[in-house]
Amino acid sequence: MANQKVKRYYDYGLLLCIIFLTVFGLIMIYSASSYTAQLKMGDAGYYMRRQAIIAGAGLIFMIIISLIDYHIFMSWSWLLYGLSYVLLIVTMIAGEEINGRKRWLKIAGIQFQPTEVVKIALILFLALMIVKMGDKINEWGGLGKILLLDAPLAALVAFNNLSSGIIIFMIAVVMTFVATDKKWPYAIIGGLIVLFFIFARPMGTALSTLGILKDYQLSRILVWLEPEAHPLDGGYQVLQGLYAIGSGGFFGKGLGGSIQKLGFVPEAQNDMIFSIICEEFGWLGALCVIGVFAFMIYRMMILSNSAPDRYGSYLCIGVIAHIAIQVILNIAVVCNVIPNTGVTLPFISYGGTSVFILMCEMGLVLSVSRSIKLEY
Repeated sequence: MANQKVKRYYDYGLLLCIIFLTVFGLIMIYSASSYTAQLKMGDAGYYMRRQAIIAGAGLIFMIIISLIDYHIFMSWSWLLYGLSYVLLIVTMIAGEEINGRKRWLKIAGIQFQPTEVVKIALILFLALMIVKMGDKINEWGGLGKILLLDAPLAALVAFNNLSSGIIIFMIAVVMTFVATDKKWPYAIIGGLIVLFFIFARPMGTALSTLGILKDYQLSRILVWLEPEAHPLDGGYQVLQGLYAIGSGGFFGKGLGGSIQKLGFVPEAQNDMIFSIICEEFGWLGALCVIGVFAFMIYRMMILSNSAPDRYGSYLCIGVIAHIAIQVILNIAVVCNVIPNTGVTLPFISYGGTSVFILMCEMGLVLSVSRSIKLEY
């Protein structure tokens, strides 16, 4: 109609979720790390303050990116994809070695994890490739091309960080699953995952013999199967995390009331922070946190369906895949459903590179939301 007005949409519900999870994460980082931070650094708020600075910078970048037309990033996709290879190779050669692994790179005094940069670069790149392929994504050649473009990057990441390699591969699987009409290959992938859980011990041993799995990765599988058999080494963290979950009960001990964070759960502010949430807020609090993540994913699914073009839609799908996979893997590890993979809980676990890149990804999603026009 001639008298209809058009205004741009902005998903404030999604923005509220991001802010809530980030602030809640800072509170939990302080609660989980204050004891060890005081002992090691002489400052109870050391980890929380570092995270707050980076989260604040990430929030600024998120707002800036959300105000930029997301189509501009199409021309950067190839550059970022190529840069991912360069960063990974440089890290393997000259990266900072921490705990015997080169996963960090320091440039101009700034230390970061290149694998986190790879995730956003891959989402931008795959969204562009899927759109350019059009209906060819339903052909074996098109689908194979997408997976082949992802495979070397995932393998390069997995060489030094298996969990991140799995996440990168699974992001591609989810994005292509949504894009293609060929669904049965994904049923095969799901079947292989089920087979791994059933035959984890012999498969892990065989892969270790072939040199595909390293000794510490095989050890994680064995610890996962029998954590009580390794109470003082590999199974220690898992068992302490389970003790935290169990002792929290339904309502928890209250904020700051965790006992397991007092030196029992190693690096409680990182991968195992969900166990501290369970201990302090109980199963009810843990379910509420999961509910916020579920609402966030639901809002992004709405945006994906409402996006004005396929590129915006697949950007949202890529970010959904990234967040959902990490949430599922982190909680599954803490509950000992899967072997320890060293995956952070998005927005909540301590990790500057992770929270900054997640903020940038959410900026892309909010940019897509701004492109939606409402008539009234």
